[in-house]
Amino acid sequence: MTDQPVTIEREGDIALIRIDNPPVNATGQAVRAGIKASIEELNAEGKARAIAIYCAGRTFVAGADIREFGKPMQPPALPDVYNTVESSEIPVIAIMHGTALGGGFELGLSSHARIGLTGLRVGLPEVNIGVIPGASGTQRLPRLAGIPFTLDMALSGRMVPAAEALEHGVIDQLVDGDPRDVALTKAQEVIDGTLVTRRTGALETTPDPEAIATTRAKLEKTAAHLFAPHRVVDAVEKSTGPMDEGLKFERAQFMACMDTPQRAGLINAFFAERAVANIPEKKETPREIASVGVIGGGTMGSGIATSCLLAGLPVTLVEVAQDGLDRGVATITKNLQGAVKRGKLSEAKYDATMAALTPTLAMEDLAEVDLVIEAVFENMDVKKEIFGKLDTICKPGAVLASNTSYLNVDEIAAATGRPQDVIGLHFFSPAHVMRLLEIVVADKTDPAVVATGFALAKRLKKIGVRAEVCDGFIGNRILAHYSKSASYMVLDGASPQQVDDALEAFGFAMGPNRVGDLAGLDIGWANRKRMADQRPSNERYAGLVSDALCENGWYGRKTGKGFYVYEDGRETGPNPALGDILEDARAKDGAPQRDYTDQDIVDRYMTAMISEAARVVEDGIALRPIDVDAVFLFGYGFPRFRGGPLCYADTIGAAELIRRIEAYAQEDAQYWQVPEILRRMAAEGGTFADLNREG
Repeated sequence: MTDQPVTIEREGDIALIRIDNPPVNATGQAVRAGIKASIEELNAEGKARAIAIYCAGRTFVAGADIREFGKPMQPPALPDVYNTVESSEIPVIAIMHGTALGGGFELGLSSHARIGLTGLRVGLPEVNIGVIPGASGTQRLPRLAGIPFTLDMALSGRMVPAAEALEHGVIDQLVDGDPRDVALTKAQEVIDGTLVTRRTGALETTPDPEAIATTRAKLEKTAAHLFAPHRVVDAVEKSTGPMDEGLKFERAQFMACMDTPQRAGLINAFFAERAVANIPEKKETPREIASVGVIGGGTMGSGIATSCLLAGLPVTLVEVAQDGLDRGVATITKNLQGAVKRGKLSEAKYDATMAALTPTLAMEDLAEVDLVIEAVFENMDVKKEIFGKLDTICKPGAVLASNTSYLNVDEIAAATGRPQDVIGLHFFSPAHVMRLLEIVVADKTDPAVVATGFALAKRLKKIGVRAEVCDGFIGNRILAHYSKSASYMVLDGASPQQVDDALEAFGFAMGPNRVGDLAGLDIGWANRKRMADQRPSNERYAGLVSDALCENGWYGRKTGKGFYVYEDGRETGPNPALGDILEDARAKDGAPQRDYTDQDIVDRYMTAMISEAARVVEDGIALRPIDVDAVFLFGYGFPRFRGGPLCYADTIGAAELIRRIEAYAQEDAQYWQVPEILRRMAAEGGTFADLNREG
């Protein structure tokens, strides 16, 4: 990289503008200023007959500089830069390679011709961080590719392959070559008249009211609670008028998005995916993982095996009985066939992937694997027995991992003579789909083994989050607490459906009772039995309704009944037997009945979640608040636009959270307790975001 990220090269009648701002040539202030100044300088000179913009490194401009997020914008603004590009008297062409996303793609749109190099992908991903394309994407792209294609790109945020971009007129040519060489060649073609240039702003957008109306109707059903997608449609619709009016309207909509809490939440979600990799062990060298053993062919074990196979890792699957092994292989086969149907695995690779699976009934076949992941049911005695056997079977240096959801990894590690090699790898179901992987660090886990867990997460395309040992780690510890608040509200008079509907309106994909039905109510039932002797004597019991459902054999979807009734896996309505069950449970509980508004439900549920999440940070189970946010965003269906529970907590404020907890504590002082971390934050005017920066 030179001292200046944007430089001019001159070769005869051709001027090249070179952007070199590693790692992804983001449009930081110096790049914006450099592009604008270079165009103005070359036009003032008046010597060049064609200008070509290209980028050094592995990609074209791949978007905004994330280091500038949340800070005041330093001029020049991108719209001003790109208006300068388009108004250049000298034709400007963009030579795009790698990825051209967001502002980088808009740089191409403002140029007079766009040349794509093989492998290019373009996109407008702004909606994913709660804003709309703000530098002409909603105005210039419809003029090139039409309204339907623009709506697809801007609302999905997807990366469009070069061939598709060429088909829709987004790029003018698709060629092979080095960016600089192509820049010189294509600039000469402009001079020779063999490459036609045009100003996008001079083109007209063909109105398509049907596409606009259809998209609006769809968004009302699928994204009614989101702000930015609706502003995208408004801005694209405006592209049928004069360009200057459309650009002003687009900018106004962009700034309106910037002012919404959704934008802050989505940016926190964006950063969370990256922040969790910043761990104390990040400088350690991971152990090599070239082969994996999975113990257990049930739902979790077969999902974990599928995930490893899709990542190109050979897997040895161990079960204790042939019928269990056969079921595991059948599930893995079905999973991989599904991956083929979804385009995640090619037909050509399917056979090779299946060939990398070795089913066996002999645990001794794990002797040479680099990593073993135990995925049997949650029983400490069974797990300790397995790890005792692995200690005698596995080669020195092999990583021994337990896919436990709750159990003490220190106790599991103590069953071996190599506790330094033991770690918790808590996958989420279905393991080959869900992105979260809690990496649970036991007291004696070797730091290199922690680094290995994160390297594995990256290879499996999962979000690894570091957790210390406690019952339930980060996610399930918090879940065990706040799920009680939903049960208490049902015992106090709210219907299970009202609780679910209120929280789904808040943004959750499913309410807690529907989630229970989906996961299986028997799982929570078993855990309540496991923890029964540890439950404080003064704790109000939250499991009365769920226990009664389970005692009737109603475990949710898999049995056709739970809180709801299911036919062919589809919910048809509340369980008609719930009325009697609720009446009996409420009588046993003895609490006075009351009415809840939907806002009451959301406030209590979220305050309970935030309270325990705060304690998880306070206890050091999670490294930072953003790690908690990542767990809930990627593993528990937390509404992404709200950024995570502790990001959302900052929108409420510590003082208001304390006020709520103290008010609720008048009903149940054992359950509602103010975390000390909240008291400190209220006293100091601090936020969870401040703790992220300190971390």
